Amino acid sequence: MTTTLINTALLLMMAATVIGIVRLRNLFAVVILGSLYSFLMATIFLVLDAVDVSMTEAAVGAGVTTVLLLSTLYLTKSEEAKPSHTPILPLAVALVTGGLLVYGTLGLPEFGSPDSVIHQHVAPRYLEQGPEETGVPNVVTAVLASYRGFDTLGEVTVVFTGGIGVIVLLRRRWRADRTRDHK
Repeated sequence: MTTTLINTALLLMMAATVIGIVRLRNLFAVVILGSLYSFLMATIFLVLDAVDVSMTEAAVGAGVTTVLLLSTLYLTKSEEAKPSHTPILPLAVALVTGGLLVYGTLGLPEFGSPDSVIHQHVAPRYLEQGPEETGVPNVVTAVLASYRGFDTLGEVTVVFTGGIGVIVLLRRRWRADRTRDHK
């Protein structure tokens, strides 16, 4: 009961944060609210006992991404331009996508159900065969480093690409400042 109440409160705060993100034109405020959203998401993962995912979300979502976005924002305008037309089509696409996602969850087993597929096949296999297949005695490390290795590689690639983007923007700005100083 308490977990449900905490999750509901966190989800309501996340919804309020998303409404704030959509309505604001000040990009600094949007970046800060995005960081808050990531922090709230990390908190939900923590409440759901996914501590490794929570730490990753906090580090990448609320930490590195915020630094990269603020660095990029430093080099660009701080206000978003007003849209030239009403964004009816993007809103319709978002609502249809959201509806399909909710519809897709209707066939899922109840949350935490011991009869769900993951508890019947995947988890026992990882516990029984994980150390033997990967050579790693810690099951969590085996899952993250071996079974989900490509996922981890993808996350590292995204962070690396963001860092390169910031470096390119900083270098362009540095060259422009240097050219202007020499004239």
